[in-house]
Amino acid sequence: QDAFVAFHVDKVLVSKYLKSLQIGELAPDQPSIEPTKNKMLVKDFRELRATVEKMGLLEPNQLFFFLHLAHILLLDTAAWLILFYFGTSLMPFIVSLVVLTISQVQASWLQHDLGHLSVFRKTKWNHLLHKFVMCHLIGASAKWWTLLHSRHHAKPNCFRKDPDIDMHPFLFTLGKKFSVELGIKKKKYMPYNHQHKYFFITLPPLLFPTYFHCHTFYIAYTKRYWVDLAWMLTFYIRFFFTYGSLLEIKSLLAYYFIFRMLESSWFVWVSQMNHIPMDIYYDNNLDWVSTQLQATCNVEQSLFNDWFTGHLNFQIEHHLFPTMPRHNYWKVAPLVKSLCAKHGLEYQCKPLLTAFADIV
Repeated sequence: QDAFVAFHVDKVLVSKYLKSLQIGELAPDQPSIEPTKNKMLVKDFRELRATVEKMGLLEPNQLFFFLHLAHILLLDTAAWLILFYFGTSLMPFIVSLVVLTISQVQASWLQHDLGHLSVFRKTKWNHLLHKFVMCHLIGASAKWWTLLHSRHHAKPNCFRKDPDIDMHPFLFTLGKKFSVELGIKKKKYMPYNHQHKYFFITLPPLLFPTYFHCHTFYIAYTKRYWVDLAWMLTFYIRFFFTYGSLLEIKSLLAYYFIFRMLESSWFVWVSQMNHIPMDIYYDNNLDWVSTQLQATCNVEQSLFNDWFTGHLNFQIEHHLFPTMPRHNYWKVAPLVKSLCAKHGLEYQCKPLLTAFADIV
């Protein structure tokens, strides 16, 4: 299926795990595509996929990712050096916080690339560097992220299947259809008529320092990701040893919590701009392309937008080709637009600030 092809780099390796599950072959007179899926769209997308492979758009540029990692490490080091050389007064404290936040968010974009196996052609090298970036540089579990994010990509914006919308209906009501549904059932967990106001003080600043902070350790421990836990501890040891030598305990804890809040705000606004304003409902078992297009939208390209969002401004292309290196999204975008135009699918692309406003 298209999802299987999209997710896996080494098709031969993963196919070995499926042999024990094979029941048999379909009879010649049986349809190979379910009636809820667009047969012609599936055919055209598979042709597009073959074209993409022939054009070499799934091949990573190692220099691009090396320079990206280098600028992360440089900023990470600079954040500490600012406090070391200029002291811990208010201005160096603030500048150091901003620099570390930039480093952390850019590291989260890089771990996203590694988690999607798009940096190296060999899976094991992606996994190894993923642990270094996600666990050691950020302090979260790589396997925890892969577990949640793979489910999101398989069924984006599908209620009870996409973990990214689990906040419905307990914190927010998401999607026009679900909002009406809750109204008819007269169910209410929060004052939803004010959710566009309390969004600003809940999800963006608090997702990382509260929920993600606890959830990544909980999953890593309960699922026995011992290697991830060991890598994660190296982040906290390094952070509290290096910054603890410069800051008092209260300042150190404040520094940690504030940079997590800033990092969380940046991440949430960028990650939600592509999905939350789109269609959110139950899984209708549509074909791969339709599933992705109804749940994703793009943000206009620019050097700043590409860097600021980690190329997630090309969310449509990323969802259709999750293992594609991000530096190639702009090359495949015109082909995807043509496919959408041919089949009457909406291809949304917005200015950055419009995308942020649409969340609210």
